[in-house]
Amino acid sequence: MANESRGKVIDFISHNYVAVAAVLVIFLLFIPIPKVIIDLCMILNLAFSIIIMLAVLSIPRAADFQTFPRIILIQTMFGLGINIASTRLILTAKTVATGVSSEQSAMVQAFAHIVAGNNVVIGFVIFIILIVVQMLVVTKGAGRVSEVAARFTLDSMTQKFFEIDNRLNTGAIDDQEALRLKDAINREIDFYSNMDGSSKFVSGNVKAGIFITVVNLIGGIIVGAMHNMQLTDAVRTYSILTIGDGLMSQLPSIIISFATGLLVTGTKSDEELGEQVKKDFTRDGYTYVIVGAILIVTGIALRAGTQYLLLPIGAFFIFIGLRLANNQEKEKEKKKAQEEQQKAQNQSGTSSPDSDKIALIDDLCLELGYALIPLVSKEKGAELLERIVRIRNEAKLDMGFLIPKIHIQDNMTLDPNDYSFKIKGIEAGHANIRLDYYMCMDTGSVITPLKGEKTKDPAFGMDAIWLPEDRRQEAEEAGYVVVDPPTIIATHITELIRANAARMLGRKEVSAIIETVKESNPVLVNEVMETAKLSYGQIQKVLQNLLEENVSIRDIVTILETIANYAGISKNPWDLTIKVREALGLQICLQYADPNDKKLRVMQLSQGLSELIQQNAFYPTDGSRPQVAFDPVDRRKWLNCVSASMARVKDKGYQPIILCPGVIRQLVKAATEREMPGIVVLSEMEILAAGKSVSVEVIDNITEEEEEI
Repeated sequence: MANESRGKVIDFISHNYVAVAAVLVIFLLFIPIPKVIIDLCMILNLAFSIIIMLAVLSIPRAADFQTFPRIILIQTMFGLGINIASTRLILTAKTVATGVSSEQSAMVQAFAHIVAGNNVVIGFVIFIILIVVQMLVVTKGAGRVSEVAARFTLDSMTQKFFEIDNRLNTGAIDDQEALRLKDAINREIDFYSNMDGSSKFVSGNVKAGIFITVVNLIGGIIVGAMHNMQLTDAVRTYSILTIGDGLMSQLPSIIISFATGLLVTGTKSDEELGEQVKKDFTRDGYTYVIVGAILIVTGIALRAGTQYLLLPIGAFFIFIGLRLANNQEKEKEKKKAQEEQQKAQNQSGTSSPDSDKIALIDDLCLELGYALIPLVSKEKGAELLERIVRIRNEAKLDMGFLIPKIHIQDNMTLDPNDYSFKIKGIEAGHANIRLDYYMCMDTGSVITPLKGEKTKDPAFGMDAIWLPEDRRQEAEEAGYVVVDPPTIIATHITELIRANAARMLGRKEVSAIIETVKESNPVLVNEVMETAKLSYGQIQKVLQNLLEENVSIRDIVTILETIANYAGISKNPWDLTIKVREALGLQICLQYADPNDKKLRVMQLSQGLSELIQQNAFYPTDGSRPQVAFDPVDRRKWLNCVSASMARVKDKGYQPIILCPGVIRQLVKAATEREMPGIVVLSEMEILAAGKSVSVEVIDNITEEEEEI
């Protein structure tokens, strides 16, 4: 039973040792402590300060020692508690008339005699020198470095975060690495902010030590007088004890101050201090040769016995320098031999392991003419980089998957003011813009047209003019929509991404989507991948079919559930796409319905044309996309009918939407997308799936009567 209780106590202390230590430190401040415990605490305080210093020497980066500011506070309070307890012991001792009391701390007496011996003046001089060194040199310097480091760290925070976002956008790092780097910066900011205040604890500890020392001496003399001691005996006795107590309190403090200085003056290298010192002091061996020669010459010149020390030490430095120089020459020869070997390999056609790797094409790439480089320059604010970050985030929410990183680079073959956006190495968009100018577009609200260089908006093809920056306000007052160059490029890229989303969805992106769903719905993923035996390629094709017609795949759970439900009937991606679109019927219909009255205004495909489509349908045996194999006459009839209906609908101000039977929806889309790429094709089953949330109004009919021969 006793062992069990003891085990619980030990277990409690082991799990709450920080809280227990903090409480004990507080108790030291006002509870009388026996001299044995005081001696033990003094030894622990000294040992703890040495451990902290050695830990600082082994840590490459200051910010890695996250607990250091709080450790300083705890150690400072612990040292002050010991100092106060020792002061109480000195002043309350009963036997002091003989000079040294048996009731005094053994550590205090030992340090007092080591430093002062029988001469109190020597002890005080050494003690005062230690205080001055700590207060004016170590502590003050460390505090100043902490303040400067904190200020510069906080000032550079924004730039560091910006550089990480830049590297993320260019593909140099992935999302996890970016989060890790940002977390490291946040830890660094927290550390230096805390260190700026923690350094005040160290300086305050020094001042408190001086005050306690004076109180010890004055209080001791008063207590001696109360015990009828001679003044000289009281001064001698309490001076020795005060010196010992002060040294025992200030020695750990000066070690902590030294450790603080080492920590805050460290570099941000990943190497330990020992490795950095070794590297810095072994760069040139001839430095030691020169120093050794100077020492030898000095010894010969001074003589008077100094040559017996200077000559051997000088010879030792020369030996070390020559050895370092010899090693450095060998390293240079080795490096030169490696370079010559590499050069010979290149000349003979033998490639290095790195050169054997295939240079993969960037998924997405933005190439800029040299005049547009300021848009991504750090010194100029890099507005475009920030916008690209938002583009990728918005595209993820809009389309349902994270688009690949956009690699930004300059291209000297482009005109200075041109940019080119490429998808898998193929240009998807190209435009010319003017820096220090604004693109001004007339959306119908311009009252007074302005004169400027004519151009077209690259994203939507609207007519526009270029106006200089100083005419921006004039253009806005005239009713123009004014757009700056970064926004022009960002908007163009956004539209290109939406139009080419299907090309950007690769197996890697599909795998990432599946893994995300698996975290919350492993049963569904198992049913699709294991039970239904669908491959990533088949799922990818279904998702690409949806993206081709601007259907977001964000509701991936519904998509996968539908695939799982119908995979037993057909694994053809086009058949599965039909069922998925029906399952997403409400989402698709709301995408094109009037936001005010939730009404779809459509062009109804006649039965005759529906039969014509079915008669000419062609379903490839390899499972690829169904097509309509019209003969020239039927093709002309079809196009005339659809284009005439489209013209009437556009005249009414509506978007052309064809409503047809579900069985031919894919065929109708295939028959119209080349000549009429902007047309929307919905099936009756998709509208039926939307239920009462959407109403339908037929505003035109596509019939064979529209044919013009």
